Amino acid sequence: MKISEHILKNNLVLAPMAGVTDRPFRMLCKSFGAGMAVSEMVTSNSLLYGSEKTLRRANHEGEVDPISVQIAGADPNMMAEAAKYNMDKGAQIIDINMGCPAKKICNVMAGSALLKQEKLVESILKSVVKAVNIPVTLKIRTGWDTDNRNALTISKIAEDSGIQALAIHGRTRACLYRGDAEYNTIAAVKKNIKIPVIANGDITSPEKAKFVLNFTKADAVMIGRAAQGRPWIFREIEYYLRTGKHLDRPTIDEVQKTTIAHVNELYKFYGELTGLRVARKHISWYTKGFKHSAQFRFHMNQIEDCNDQIIAIDNYFNSLREIDRFIPYEDEMLNKNKEMVA
Repeated sequence: MKISEHILKNNLVLAPMAGVTDRPFRMLCKSFGAGMAVSEMVTSNSLLYGSEKTLRRANHEGEVDPISVQIAGADPNMMAEAAKYNMDKGAQIIDINMGCPAKKICNVMAGSALLKQEKLVESILKSVVKAVNIPVTLKIRTGWDTDNRNALTISKIAEDSGIQALAIHGRTRACLYRGDAEYNTIAAVKKNIKIPVIANGDITSPEKAKFVLNFTKADAVMIGRAAQGRPWIFREIEYYLRTGKHLDRPTIDEVQKTTIAHVNELYKFYGELTGLRVARKHISWYTKGFKHSAQFRFHMNQIEDCNDQIIAIDNYFNSLREIDRFIPYEDEMLNKNKEMVA
């Protein structure tokens, strides 16, 4: 997989997710095999450049190349300025968000709301490409609703505007995350353009990744929600694509060490107070499906001290190790009774 001069080590990409793909999580997923990890989106509003959140999102210290930063907005000039700002802060790839279906983004005519305005899309893309001397990529959905799938048109606009790679989520804006992702549109786009295409949506297993790559002929797959609490999914997919075989499940010991290492990085990145609170959702994802995880998460959400949080994580995983050495397979989790499944 190649994006301009950047040669990725594989064709597996971590999707940008607001509130999730911060620097600690990106670095963790890269360590487990992601060839690229796209940052959570940064606003194009220059008034927010000095905010603590924006400065934190522009912090790439120690991050493995390539550093891809996603920007969001609806004004071509502001988007160009945001691209330059993030390039100066160390971004090596600028990714433009035209895929987010969230109301607070679409209500200001950004994200996937832009798909309705093809001329504005073209203006934004050309402005950003012209503003920076690094590759610019684009993330879109298949259209704004099932009667208006215009990904083919948008993809040609993107290619003609100088976009270097295109990621497509297999749902429309109106679909949000409901129903199943469809890949026919992605396959049609891949046939229609020459730049790399990255398929996204419902890629939750090695088998699904292989199916989507074969069906769409896409150059890469992008994994989002399936990586939450499961960053090792990248090594599992990479190994399966290469060998046709499955890796052993992660051991309880490895999940415990990964969780604690991740939580400690969150403390360092956000500070202890914010880090402790951000850590709660990740701990919830790491423990989902394990025995008594609901009770554990309830207890975890009452803890307000970092040392106590680490002790609670240790105690919980130590109790799991008495039951099994490995984490359950996903189908095993689904078959557990209500007491054992969150």
